Amino acid sequence: MDPEALPRQDAEPSMMDPRIMDPDQEIVRLAGLDDADIDQVVGVLEALRRWRETERRMSESSRRYMKLGETDMRALRFLIAMQNHERVVTPGAIAEHLGITTASTTKLIDRLAAGGHVRRSPHASDRRSLAIEVTAETRHVARETVGRSHARRFDAAARLTAKEREIVIRFLDDLAASDQDPA
Repeated sequence: MDPEALPRQDAEPSMMDPRIMDPDQEIVRLAGLDDADIDQVVGVLEALRRWRETERRMSESSRRYMKLGETDMRALRFLIAMQNHERVVTPGAIAEHLGITTASTTKLIDRLAAGGHVRRSPHASDRRSLAIEVTAETRHVARETVGRSHARRFDAAARLTAKEREIVIRFLDDLAASDQDPA
């Protein structure tokens, strides 16, 4: 490949650019794409990388602030969502939602209760079960951290037109499907 054709001579080359990472096109085929098209595709991939990194940092920051692991945070989001809809959540519902065993769920609830994030109470209609609720303090902290971040992401998506949102949805669904082995 002609070194003159490489993008952004003064900038560090993008590790997302197949002209850098696969110059012989052994994996990525560039047929039908000119340099401007490739630059734009690389721009999309770089934007996704920046988003993933931002999301990772936000998630780590929230977990560190609340002193919780990823599964714990997923459990709290589930509990908050169900409480918002006035649904009683049992340990079994948490286990099913998270795809973990009942033993793991018991440990998770014990951790969350010890940290003051949830409380257990008798289930109103099933004496054999417990109702698990998020404490008011944890609900407030989650709303002010994770909730506000989600609101900003929602606003970014809402600024798109309906047609743009459909394109983004199709693109992200295609990306998700690209990780599956071809048949």
